[in-house]
Amino acid sequence: MELTHELQAMCRVAKGCDHGPSPIPEEGGWVAVRQVEDICGLSHGVGGCAPQQGACKLTLNVKQGIIQEALIEVIGCSGMTHSAAMAAEILPGKTLLEALNTDLVCDAINVAMRQIFLQLVYGRSQTAFSAGGLPVGASLEDLGKGLRSQTGTMFGSLQRGVRYLEMAEGYILKLGLDERDEVIGYQFVHIGRMMEAIRKGTPPGEALEKSTGTYGRFDEAVRTIDPRKE
Repeated sequence: MELTHELQAMCRVAKGCDHGPSPIPEEGGWVAVRQVEDICGLSHGVGGCAPQQGACKLTLNVKQGIIQEALIEVIGCSGMTHSAAMAAEILPGKTLLEALNTDLVCDAINVAMRQIFLQLVYGRSQTAFSAGGLPVGASLEDLGKGLRSQTGTMFGSLQRGVRYLEMAEGYILKLGLDERDEVIGYQFVHIGRMMEAIRKGTPPGEALEKSTGTYGRFDEAVRTIDPRKE
């Protein structure tokens, strides 16, 4: 490499200590990371796009620097669902460094990739103190039965109050109100469970009934409303 004239004129001073990088916790051990191949772990990253219209939660399981699985969950923008489909094909098999410098199409997914990179290279992974880490496929456990993202969708207005649309339990069918018109519970249908039942041959009506449940004091409600119509 080329040195400047000023640097060439300087005398050399010996470098003293050289103890290497500080070790980070990785899958139950302490690793001094010098190469991308030294990085292991399962972690999450969350990112938003420039106009803040959509967001992405990205989960990667990395072994010896190579991405073994990727779970991409997005919300807020129809286009980013297609970007997520592309990212799910692109990411597995890449090194963590390659993935960081790969165009994942959606800005929110790119930002999530940057955030998860920081998590992993600084040892802030979900598997930092788990011997051997987690097996490939473990990210799907975040979704639960029916393999659907845990989504919460709520709406509220000063004029008409709150509307629960979707909770962790599922798609909200009815809100239960007390005598003061305050929400005391809700009825929901677990979409993933219902679709699995239909796929296995259960009649739709029966599948809907078996996948429907209530939360809170719904049975004590004075009246119920459809949150999408009333």
